[in-house]
Amino acid sequence: MNVDVDRAICEIHAQCVYAAPEVFALDEGDELVYDASPDREHDDAVRSAALVCPVQAIKLSGDRA
Repeated sequence: MNVDVDRAICEIHAQCVYAAPEVFALDEGDELVYDASPDREHDDAVRSAALVCPVQAIKLSGDRA
C-alpha cells in the first residue's frame, strides 16, 4: 500500500500519528513525516489513520485486500 498526504490540506491534527505511530510521526518542528510505503503489517492501522484524518488529507493507493 502506498500512502500520500496532501500537505496543502493537512492541518497537522496528528490523529494519524495516534492511529498508526509506526507509519506517521511529527518531527522536531512539529511537521508530519511518514513512511510512504509501509510494511503490510501496518495496513489496518494506516487505513484507520486515513479514516480518522479530520480533513481527509491521507490518500491510499495499491490497497492490499
